[in-house]
Amino acid sequence: MQEFIAFNEQRAEIYWWMSSLLSRELSESDIAEYHGDEMLTFLSGLGMTSELKQPVEAFRDALNRLKTREDAQLELAADFCGLFLSTPKSGALPYASMYVGESGLLNDKPAQDMNKLMEEYNIAQRKEFNEPADHVAVELDFMGNLIILANQQENEEQAEAVMQAQLEFLNTMLLNWLPAFAKACDSRDQFGLYAAAVNLLLAFCHLDAAFLAGEEQ
Repeated sequence: MQEFIAFNEQRAEIYWWMSSLLSRELSESDIAEYHGDEMLTFLSGLGMTSELKQPVEAFRDALNRLKTREDAQLELAADFCGLFLSTPKSGALPYASMYVGESGLLNDKPAQDMNKLMEEYNIAQRKEFNEPADHVAVELDFMGNLIILANQQENEEQAEAVMQAQLEFLNTMLLNWLPAFAKACDSRDQFGLYAAAVNLLLAFCHLDAAFLAGEEQ
């Protein structure tokens, strides 16, 4: 049981890390941490999984290129704004409603679905993050909390039910639009750090879904 709890904590941390990375511009101190030994060790650990080796290497390559980028913090902030705070024509907006359905326009349904899930599981959106509930950072934060919720169950049967809910959420609320979001980032992030991050996220979500599906067999 302790291994189950520890493994879930590791999974949650990855979702929370990506939620943080995609929720705001990186500061100078954030960038320094990304160049530090702790991040290097963390990424090396992720890259030991064969399915994540290539996307981890791509992300590390972008971090290495950032070291020699002039005015790195300002330029990376401009990348963030151009991608995630722009328009559908020029950016890669991080909302599920941009990619779910055929209109390619923002709509209320994905956010409404997220709000219902947060109410159902009593998982609140971070108050300081004032974005619609279908923002990728909100969905990833929810997934992290849903993982920890499994650790808090009284017995294995209840924990298994929450694990099943995680798989359902991955398949219906994340993997239904993350591939299109990743393609949009690939085509519009010229420097490539955020595109590499989203591709790493996508690879991890596929890996996590496979793990959860195996748990249910």
